[in-house]
Amino acid sequence: MPVSVEAVTEPSQQDRTDLVKIFADAPSWLLAPHADAAALIEAGLADRSLIAGRFNDRLLGAALLQRDGPHWCLSHLCVRAITRRRGVGRRILEESQRLAREAGKELHLAAPTDHLEAQALAARAHLPLDII
Repeated sequence: MPVSVEAVTEPSQQDRTDLVKIFADAPSWLLAPHADAAALIEAGLADRSLIAGRFNDRLLGAALLQRDGPHWCLSHLCVRAITRRRGVGRRILEESQRLAREAGKELHLAAPTDHLEAQALAARAHLPLDII
């Protein structure tokens, strides 16, 4: 599946619909500290940290990529339930790592305390884990 990863800065109406569908599948802990999916999306657009994986003109996964500070931080990574296990999340993660390397920065993964799935992902990707 050739998934392209891009910064989402001026989403079309279809992109907005896709983003809502992506984060509608997210567990509540993934949305924190945002009140809901809409707030997370708007925050990502406002600070220009929203990135997404696109396939055939549709967004299938998204995350926030904070590019300020001593290192970059990837958080809120979510893929639509119907599309999971097809490499979309991995593609977003790999592209984030590549971009960080190009900028001379280390990429960290951010996740809530004691979240085993995020700890496992960070270990598999050889990324430091920041607790949020």
